[in-house]
Amino acid sequence: MKMHTSLKSDEGSKTAKLFARIELARAVVVARNLLVRYGLLFVTVILIVSFTVLLPSTFLTILTFRAILSDQSIVALVSLAQMIPLAASKFDLSVGYGIGLAHILSIGFQVEAGLPWQVAILLVCAIGLLVGIINGLLVEAAQIDSFIATLGTGSILYAISIAYTGGQQIVGQLPSGFTAINDLMVFGVPAPAVYVLVLAVSLWISFEYLPIGRYLYAIGANPRAAQLVGIPKSRYVILAFAASGFITAVAGVILGAKLQIGQSNVGPPYLLPSFVGALLGSTAFRLARVNVWGTIVAVVLLSVGIAGIEQLGSSFYVEPLFNGVTLLIAVGLAGLTSRRQRSAGLAAGQRAGSGIDVEDKPNQDQEQSGGVVR
Repeated sequence: MKMHTSLKSDEGSKTAKLFARIELARAVVVARNLLVRYGLLFVTVILIVSFTVLLPSTFLTILTFRAILSDQSIVALVSLAQMIPLAASKFDLSVGYGIGLAHILSIGFQVEAGLPWQVAILLVCAIGLLVGIINGLLVEAAQIDSFIATLGTGSILYAISIAYTGGQQIVGQLPSGFTAINDLMVFGVPAPAVYVLVLAVSLWISFEYLPIGRYLYAIGANPRAAQLVGIPKSRYVILAFAASGFITAVAGVILGAKLQIGQSNVGPPYLLPSFVGALLGSTAFRLARVNVWGTIVAVVLLSVGIAGIEQLGSSFYVEPLFNGVTLLIAVGLAGLTSRRQRSAGLAAGQRAGSGIDVEDKPNQDQEQSGGVVR
């Protein structure tokens, strides 16, 4: 009798230890998932706290806050524009040149052509939309790789910018209604930041709750499978490029209202940050998938990092260096996360096919869940 009781006690102890190990493995998986999904947000908070400690009198101030919102809102707009074709696994290298041409034309149509500022804005946005449609047609109808097609159109846009300006600045008296597009404050917040918020919410609703967002994600994940289930791939890719071109033109108008001069070399520097924002954002919230709030957090991280480094007295070359290094890190992390998720999916399918219970493999779950980068 005592032997039987002892055996039952030992079995109960082993079972308790097994359940404890399983629960610990689950807790580790949850912690890893949180770290991977929200790691970008954590890094942003750490940067803010670090620069606040290092620069207590200058960094965490209303002036710095407004400067970041005003200066980086255009980067956020271009990053969101870049994100749309990236959701379908297409690149838009024309955004930097597009924003440059848009800001030149928004000023030139008023100063040189004498058009009312409202008409100038409508024309610029229509041109941006047309450029996006042309990009989409080149990619889908002409079957040119998006990287090559948009690089070509971007070079053409840059050539048009140089030809239009003649290598000179376009300067003139601009109406207050036009400059107010950038200068207006909404409850103490710069107007460009409000535009970013409105666009971000609109895109978030489109990607998360409307069919068009799911279709773009499906096309980006597997174009052939998307076509087989009836998704008109070409139509949605063209729409993605059209939206990117239109948003880029809007960003160009805001940039024109901010600078109040037109010059051909302003746009290209926006290309790299747009990729950094969109690709780095794919490492947050929705792993290995570009998303709206990940893009916004990535732009905030870049803004905070650059603002803090500049206040520490860095040289002028630090900003492009910072953007370049961050882009390499973003692409590397996104690629590793994507590959790890695919491996986890294949392993889960194999276990399901062989009838192995996932609950019996806590260590494998720990290794394969959450897309953890190793």
